[in-house]
Amino acid sequence: MWILRECSRALRVYPPRTVSDFRLSDRARSFRYAGRGLRLVVRGQHNAWIHAAATVVAVGLGIGLGITPLEWCVLLLAIGAVWAAESLNTAIEALADAVAPDPHPKVAAAKDAAAGAVLVCAIAAVGVGGLVFGPRLLAWAGG
Repeated sequence: MWILRECSRALRVYPPRTVSDFRLSDRARSFRYAGRGLRLVVRGQHNAWIHAAATVVAVGLGIGLGITPLEWCVLLLAIGAVWAAESLNTAIEALADAVAPDPHPKVAAAKDAAAGAVLVCAIAAVGVGGLVFGPRLLAWAGG
């Protein structure tokens, strides 16, 4: 029963929004905040520079090798997953540092897990790149 009480309380505190609550200026502000966050990731994280270079190479290869629309979808999902993971990792690190500036084993574990998620996404993206570009590059190299 406690869950019903909590949900009821939450609905009183956070009433549902209506169409009249929608403001284009609020949406534009949200995009500005998101852009600022991406700039923070790219400027402050050395690994993001590697992701940026890999993104440029992958898109360039996709254009140059003429990959199919389905391959573009898979490639863009892989690129997006890496960037999303890197952004979340950066957010977790910043928040953890703000909350616990001194070393703490649980904070270290959270940071390591977030970094591991980036690694998993990056390895998967390399696999996608190999599957999409590998056969074309081998055919091109073999003449």
